Amino acid sequence: MKIVILGAGQVGASLVEHLASEANDITVVDTDRERLVLLQDRYDLRTVVGDAATPAVLDAAGTGDADLLVAATRSDPANLVACKLAHSRFNVPRRVARLRSADFFADPGLFAPEHFAVTEALCPEQEVTDTIVRLVEFPRALQVLEFGAGRLTLVGVRAYEGGLLVGHPIREMRRHLPPDIDARIAALYRRDRPLMPDGDTRIEVGDEVFFIAPTEHLPAVLRELRREEQPVRQVVVAGAGNIGARVAAALQGRCRVTVVEASRQRAEEVADRLDDALVLCGGASDEDVLEQANIAEADLFLALTNDDEDNILAASLAKRLGSRRVLALINRRVYADMVQGGPIDIALSPAEVSAGAFLAHVRQGDVVQVHRLRRGAAEALELVVHGDARTSKVVGRRIADLDLPEGVSVAALVRNMEIPEVLVETEDEVETRFGQVIMAHHDTVVQAGDHVILFCTRKELVPKVVRLFQVAFGFL
Repeated sequence: MKIVILGAGQVGASLVEHLASEANDITVVDTDRERLVLLQDRYDLRTVVGDAATPAVLDAAGTGDADLLVAATRSDPANLVACKLAHSRFNVPRRVARLRSADFFADPGLFAPEHFAVTEALCPEQEVTDTIVRLVEFPRALQVLEFGAGRLTLVGVRAYEGGLLVGHPIREMRRHLPPDIDARIAALYRRDRPLMPDGDTRIEVGDEVFFIAPTEHLPAVLRELRREEQPVRQVVVAGAGNIGARVAAALQGRCRVTVVEASRQRAEEVADRLDDALVLCGGASDEDVLEQANIAEADLFLALTNDDEDNILAASLAKRLGSRRVLALINRRVYADMVQGGPIDIALSPAEVSAGAFLAHVRQGDVVQVHRLRRGAAEALELVVHGDARTSKVVGRRIADLDLPEGVSVAALVRNMEIPEVLVETEDEVETRFGQVIMAHHDTVVQAGDHVILFCTRKELVPKVVRLFQVAFGFL
C-alpha cells in the first residue's frame, strides 16, 4: 500500500516505525529537514521537505498515486486543507486527519466530501485522556483496553506476592471464580520476555499478566492476582495543557481533583473551565507546591506536562512525598523503559496510545481496534471475520486449527454484535449490552461476523495475522 504521512513528529514517527516493516511504500512530508533525515536513516522511505498543505508539495510526495493519506501535523488547519486537496485534486480514496481541537468534532458534517473531505478524524489528546481515565477506574492496572464496543476489557497487572494464583498453575484460576464468570490470561511477560501461557504455566511474583474478561466481570477476575484496592478518591494533575485539562475535566465529580500549572495565565483559564477542581499556580517539581496540593494524601499523581524530564522529576518527587501511585507521560522510549517499575508506576507514551488509533484505520482488512502494549512491543487486535468456508481461512474452523503464527493467540470473540444480551434484570431496570462474549478455547469455532480479539507478543506478527483473516476470492 502506498501511504503519504504528513508530519514527522511523535505521531508520524510512531506510525512510520510500525508501517515501514509491513511492505508499505511510505513517503513522509515535514518542514523540518533534520527530522526527516533521522527517519530516512532508520527506515526505507521517501521524504519531502515542505508545507504539507500546499498542492505542489503534495504532488511532489506522490499523493496522486497514494492509497492513503495521513495528515498528522500539529496544525489542525493544515491537516484539514491537506485532506481536502487529497480528495479534490489527487483523488486519494482514504484520508485520515489528526485534529487537536474538540470544536471540529462537534459538527461531523464538516468532514463530509463537500467540506473538508476527511474519511476518519482522530484526536490523539482524547485517546490519551480516555486511557488515563480507564487507569483511574482500575488503580493497580498497568494498561486497561476495551474491545467489542466495551463488551470485553483487557487489563495488564503485575502479580504480587500472596496473590491467589502466584505459584500455582493457571488452570486453578477456574476454581476461584464463580460458576457464571469466565476469563482468560491472554499473555504473560516474565522479566520482559513473552511466554505463551497454557494451563500448566505457573504465575510468578513480578510477572506482567494480561487478563481478558467480560467488562462486567472484571473486578472479580482481578482479585485473582491483586489484593483489594481502595478506589481513587484524590488525584493531583501536573500540567494544564490539552491533555491535563481534559483529564481534570473528565475526573472532576468522581474524585477530588487538584491541578498544578506553572503558567498563571493558563492556570486561570483552566480554573474558569473547571467547576469542581482546585487549580494551583506553581511548578509540579516544587516540593512546597506539591505539599499545598496535599500530595501525601493523593491516591494518584498524574504528570501530564509536555516535558519528559519535568514529568519524571515531578512524578518521582510526588512518590517520595507520599502519593500512593504515580503516572508520567513520557515520549522518549529510553526514558520510559528506564523509569517504569521504579519510583514511577506507569510510564505512558502519548504517541504509542494515539498510534494505535491511527493503525486501526491504516491497516488493510477489517481491523476495528489496534492497541499497543508494553510501549509498542506487542499489539492486541480486534478483527471482524467475513466470508464463508470457501473464501475465508478462518470461518468454520476451530481455533486450534487456525494457522496462527507462533506468538499469536486468540483471546476471545464477540458474536452477534447487533443483538442485545441482558446482563442484569431487576424490577427497576434492565441492563443490556450488545453482543455475546465467548472466551476462546481450542475447540471454539469461528463464525462469519465474529469480532475476534487476538494478542500478538511481537508487533512484527501483525501483518501475517491480518492477511490470515482477509477474505480471498475463490479460496479453497
